[in-house]
Amino acid sequence: MSTEKNLNSFAALVDTIAKLRGPGGCPWDQKQTHLSLKPSLVEECYEVIEAVDQGDNQKLCEELGDLLMQIVLHAQLAGESGVFDIGDVLQGINTKLIRRHPHVFGEAKRKDAQEVAANWEVLKQEERKGASILSGLPKGMPALAYSQVIQHRVARVGFDWQEVAGIIDKLAEEVNELQQAPDHQARVQEFGDILFTLANIARREDVDLEEALRLANGRFYHRFRYLEEVCRRRALTINSLSFEELNTLWEEAKQEERT
Repeated sequence: MSTEKNLNSFAALVDTIAKLRGPGGCPWDQKQTHLSLKPSLVEECYEVIEAVDQGDNQKLCEELGDLLMQIVLHAQLAGESGVFDIGDVLQGINTKLIRRHPHVFGEAKRKDAQEVAANWEVLKQEERKGASILSGLPKGMPALAYSQVIQHRVARVGFDWQEVAGIIDKLAEEVNELQQAPDHQARVQEFGDILFTLANIARREDVDLEEALRLANGRFYHRFRYLEEVCRRRALTINSLSFEELNTLWEEAKQEERT
């Protein structure tokens, strides 16, 4: 059982989760399954990301704890079923990290991060034993993030544009095809091609497109909240204003953001 003397240890968390799942534990924890915990796991990942975006170290510490709890809880469920336990999880990731870093734990020499990344892909290909380099990627990932990951993987084996200018030309081509799309289904396809090409440009420019869009969403959210607040202070009704009037307030919000 965890005590105040060892609450800063990983073993204490494992013991706490086991107690919550065990006889006399928490009814909510006892009824959870891998499937029922999926939404919580996704939510905790996004809360960690939000804490990073906000630069809030105290919140990041708390959210990492919540995420770690999810991991230990899944391991506890698996242990109860006799499939694997937290020790297997730790052994697996430690073994993988050591195997994929021969320049740290072995005799191999690597000059820089780019060479290390290239060797990492070679090692992963050996582990796949002939499987596709795109295998293992969860199809449930956000679509923009997934497109960047698969393009990053194929680029590691040389399937990539020589210059980013070529991808920008491709983007112009895709926009032109969208304009000429004859029906809705074709427009959906062309929009997908445009987004995929944008993801490729972002990858080449070392921009995480999912993060870039998330930050843009955040800016929009705060600017629109400012617009609403201005309307409230000035006794204006938003839906009675013209687009030009609203756009003027929007520019005011952007100026306020800069200052």
